[in-house]
Amino acid sequence: MLKKSSLVLWGAALFIAWNGLLLLFLWSRPPSPAASGAGDRLTAEVIRLAQDAETELERQKDLLRQIRRYSGLWGRRRGLRGTPNPPPPPPPPPPRPTDPAGAVLPVLVMACDRSTVRRCLDKLLRYRPSAQRFPVIVSQDCGHAETARVIASYGDAVAHIRQPDLSDIPVPAEHRKFQGYYKIARHYRWALGQVFRTFRYRAAIVVEDDLEVAPDFFEYFQAAFPLLLADRSLWCVSAWNDNGKEQMVDVGQAELLYRTDFFPGLGWLLLAELWDELEPKWPRAFWDDWMRQPEQRRDRSCVRPEVSRTMTFGRKGVSHGQFFDQYLKFIKLNDRFVPFTQLDLSYLKKEEYERSFLPKVYAAPEVRVEELQGNRRRELGAVRLQYSGRDAFKAFAKALGLMDDLKSGVPRAGYRGIVSFVYRGRRVYLAPPADWRGYDPSWS
Repeated sequence: MLKKSSLVLWGAALFIAWNGLLLLFLWSRPPSPAASGAGDRLTAEVIRLAQDAETELERQKDLLRQIRRYSGLWGRRRGLRGTPNPPPPPPPPPPRPTDPAGAVLPVLVMACDRSTVRRCLDKLLRYRPSAQRFPVIVSQDCGHAETARVIASYGDAVAHIRQPDLSDIPVPAEHRKFQGYYKIARHYRWALGQVFRTFRYRAAIVVEDDLEVAPDFFEYFQAAFPLLLADRSLWCVSAWNDNGKEQMVDVGQAELLYRTDFFPGLGWLLLAELWDELEPKWPRAFWDDWMRQPEQRRDRSCVRPEVSRTMTFGRKGVSHGQFFDQYLKFIKLNDRFVPFTQLDLSYLKKEEYERSFLPKVYAAPEVRVEELQGNRRRELGAVRLQYSGRDAFKAFAKALGLMDDLKSGVPRAGYRGIVSFVYRGRRVYLAPPADWRGYDPSWS
């Protein structure tokens, strides 16, 4: 494109020079008396034509400059329109992993039939520090017209792609009521395929259309991305704390981050390499619980915050509000900016984290649940509540207001079976014995 534009511009310059020489020749030529009137008219006509040609060439040169300036942008926009024919051209290759500071991290917003997606998009665009570093791609399933109009109202600020297959999915008779979960899994597979296969991004942040983000949402993921590249014992970075209710977190330590063996979702960063691994075996339904199975997790962890960087406002959905009224609507959304990119996050690498976190947990004095509930032994500071089996864990979690469900034996927000939270203003570690042998999938 650049070479062709240069040739056209050179041709335009030569054409203008030739017309100049022609005019000079005509002006300097002495007219004969008989042809004086006709010659004057001819000269005037040539001058007018040359001036018109010069004006048109200037207009064409300006148009070429604009085409060169915007050709890259137009190519990306065509690629994100979701038109099946012709196939969209991929954007330029993302920065190499050796330069994580300059990497492009697109935000993939999974949408369906919630016109309240506006609340999600408004906050993303409000807090986004750079449109180039953090392009927003909204992938819409369901074909809901009102939601499509809301997304379209953002113009070029977001890219709108549409899931082409809106058909019902054949499911077992006993799963008829779970049709929505099958469609969600199909949509995730298609949308992640677009991000990593068609647009060829190095990584992506995935959010749903019912999530609101914190002021430092982008700062958090930008800082954690190099950590995800460097530590192969990590497979995601999540903005979510499953036990992040306001009374159960230390809002004064909003910069505090943890490792967790539980896949949190709800605003999470993954690498293209992980999609290479997961795509061939992607499930037909219940994709998030599938991610929590040992076969997928493979002893890897995610990073999660003390105070959540997302909150959900979507009570209505395929889960019919499961957990929303009891837990989700009470999650504390961080409201102050933490400059994560200026902090040293190396303490989250596996070896260093276990050298510091595990001794801190098991050095904490052990207490009984009744002492916690009675707010006794306050002088101890951080304390540990020990459980030895599934029933004990569930009883303690329920008594203290934690989410008590387990997935493949892993507690929500847990790391090596340890769940860190705040109860009545002090740090508590709900932990297995120090000689913990690993997760028991039968605890699910």
